[in-house]
Amino acid sequence: MTAMRPTRVRSGSVRLPLSLLVGAVATLSACDLPPPDPEKVAQECEDRARAAQGPTGEITVGTNSRTGGFFEGSIGVSSDFLRGADPLAVYESCVMRRTGQPPIRPPALR
Repeated sequence: MTAMRPTRVRSGSVRLPLSLLVGAVATLSACDLPPPDPEKVAQECEDRARAAQGPTGEITVGTNSRTGGFFEGSIGVSSDFLRGADPLAVYESCVMRRTGQPPIRPPALR
């Protein structure tokens, strides 16, 4: 009778049989994701289309009793704006990419 040597396992390391790993991946890939909410997608794509219209920004001015007055500001520029993309085309392609269907309504842009 031969003596069995104990298997050494490294700390933090887990070895799984390949068949178990393949089965888990196949099971997860078979799960269907629920379709995205068209209204939520429209709103998110509208935000992206508004950013394509021009730079965005905000300014905050205030005061408090501990440090006195303060001023904060930020400016944002989207890549769609920099490359001169049409905001309506940005909206339509965003909705198509996310839902696979044309937009349910026109965008409310400024």
